[in-house]
This record gives sequence, structure tokens and C-alpha cells, in this order.
Amino acid sequence: MANHSIGRRTLLQAMSVLALGECSVHAQSAAPSGAPIRVGGTLPLSGPLASVGQTHKIAGEIFVDMIHRRGGLLGRPVAWVLLDDQSQPANTRTQYERLITSEKVDLLMGPYGTSSILAAMGVSQRYGKLFIQSSLGNPSLGNYDLQFPALPLSPDPRMADAQIVFDAYAATKTPPKSIAIVTSKFPGALDLATGAKEITEQRGLKLALYLEYEFGTKDYGPIAARVKDAATDLLWMGALGLEGSAFLDASRKIAYVPPRHFCLSPAPGPMAANPAAEGTTSLTLFEEQAPYLSNKDAPAFVVEFAAWQILEAAAIDTKGLDDKVMGAWLKANKVDTMMGQQTFTGPNNSGPVGTALKQIQKFGWTAVWPASLRLPGIVLHTPVTRIIP
Repeated sequence: MANHSIGRRTLLQAMSVLALGECSVHAQSAAPSGAPIRVGGTLPLSGPLASVGQTHKIAGEIFVDMIHRRGGLLGRPVAWVLLDDQSQPANTRTQYERLITSEKVDLLMGPYGTSSILAAMGVSQRYGKLFIQSSLGNPSLGNYDLQFPALPLSPDPRMADAQIVFDAYAATKTPPKSIAIVTSKFPGALDLATGAKEITEQRGLKLALYLEYEFGTKDYGPIAARVKDAATDLLWMGALGLEGSAFLDASRKIAYVPPRHFCLSPAPGPMAANPAAEGTTSLTLFEEQAPYLSNKDAPAFVVEFAAWQILEAAAIDTKGLDDKVMGAWLKANKVDTMMGQQTFTGPNNSGPVGTALKQIQKFGWTAVWPASLRLPGIVLHTPVTRIIP
């Protein structure tokens, strides 16, 4: 599962820009009135995934603010009833039950992370609620008719996303011949790692190390030692949030930094700021550069933002909050989002694929694959050795 959020500073700056831009367009909009439309959801505001959850929270808050500047949703204010699932799927299940039965929310917004999404989706299905989610790493698991993904993933990202990574490195002057695959047991990360393992075998590469570690691991010293001993050309690190940076910190303590390093879903800001992360690659759906910025509102993008756009479009065009009617509308229509036009005509309501590869260069992320996304002068850096920072 990839991390598709951007930093707090960018989001807050974007909020100011968008607010100013909307003043001229919506200056005469009537203030929302009537009973609030209650949208319920959870995010990991604490626990191992808190860094990502907080960014998604900011994105949702920005969007709710924009709804109010436009006069509300269906003319009514929106109240986002947000609970902290503490990065625990068991909490997520209980809290979505509470949101529907006790809080009496009108609509739902999905949580973050495959395990929590599956937990919440089961509750949503039991009550027949529309369920828009933004981070289910394996669309084949989204087998509920009223579940709609904001992530533009292949129906089988396990292979398609891994293929992007391998294709990018294979196109360089020194393609890797050996690989180490180290992954969290978090379901989305584990699923993509199995895809990477299959592609390694298909391409005849040497799999020198395959290692799974518990989600929430704190001590990465033993893992770093195993990776150093394997001495492979490429490291696939199925790490989430701050795990990726913690692994690099542990590696530096034993005088080692992987020369070519893919990290699945790092917290983007902390990873880019880590001196040992130069050259690290990751999957992306959006970067603050052309061609992504062709959308004038793109600086505010996170996939969470797109999920709210999907929810808003369905409510506005159906002129109501009926879950089944909104779901039918989404199946039959296209929705303009920060990631482009979204459709839901594939298996399990999946849509077109938009995954790319980004790399840290000079303490910032930039798109490097496909080559058509690169800025002038940008190439994929693939050093054979690294100087320990």
C-alpha cells in the first residue's frame, strides 16, 4: 500500500490559497443552514500510523472548510465526527458500529490502512452504508458493492505496483541482479511484498533475503544487520510511516546505508529530511510538480481530499444522502478529483491506474518513473555504493 499524503505545511499553505481563490467565486454564497450533515469516520491519530493519520485529518478539515465556504453541502453545514482508532483495526470495527448506531451519522468516510478499512467495511456492509475509502492496498479485498476507492490502483496492485518499481530499476545502466525484501506484516505491505517476490523469481533475480517483521516494531537494529549482511543491489523495504526512517537510523549506527532502496509508504517529510534517505524511492500518485500541477487546486491534494470530493459529488448530483442512490450514481458517472477524473467501472468498483515512482533527491521528492513524468534534468539515481552520512 502506498503513502499518498503531503506535508502539513503544504496543506496549510494550500488552504490559504484556495480560500482566497474561492472568495471571488463564492463571495455571495449563502451561509449553510439547518441541521448539520454528520459524516463519521476514524483515523489513526495515535499509534504507529499517527503521522499519516494526522495528514489525512488536515486534508479532511480543509475540505470541510471549503464546503462551508461554498454554502455547505446541499445548503447544510457538515460536521465531521472523527474518532481516533489508535492504528488498531479492532478499535475501528467498534467505532464504526458506534458511529452508525449511537452517533447516528448520515454518511461514512473510510479509515486509513487496509486492516482498518476491512474492519470498517464489514460494519458498513451490515448496515448498507456507502463506504468511500482512500487506502485499500488490495482492491480485490473490496468486495462490497457500496465500497468505492479513491486510490487509482490497478485491480491487482500486488503485481502492477511492484512491476513499476522493477521496471524503473531495470531501465537503468546498472540494473540490480540481487534483492532483499524486508516487509512489515501489515496486510497491505505484506501483499505488495509477495508481488515483489514473485517478480524477482520471474525475472531471474537473486533473492538474497526475505524477512517479515511485526507491525509496530521499534528496534530495527537486527533487521539492519541482516540487510547489511545480505549486501544486495536493491532493498525492497515494506515499511509504513516512520518505520522507514527508523530503519535508516539503525543502519547508520552499523555504518551501512543501502545503495538502492525502495520504501513502500514512508512518512514523506521525515523520510526526505533523513540524511541517509538520499536516493530512496517510493510509490506516488501525486507530486508537487508538472504535470500534476496542471490542476490549479493540486497543491492541496491528498488522496483523502479526493475521497471527500467523491462523497460530495455523489450527494450533490443525487440531491440527497441515500446511500444506495449515491452508490448507483457513482457506478454510472465520472468524478473530477485532484487525481484527475475517477471512474468506478472495474472489478470491485476500481478505476484507472495512476501509480508512479518518486525519489528523494537533495532532501525533496521528485517523480522519476515513468520517464515522461520527470522534470528537465531529472534521472533515477541508482548508485552502486553509498557514503555513510
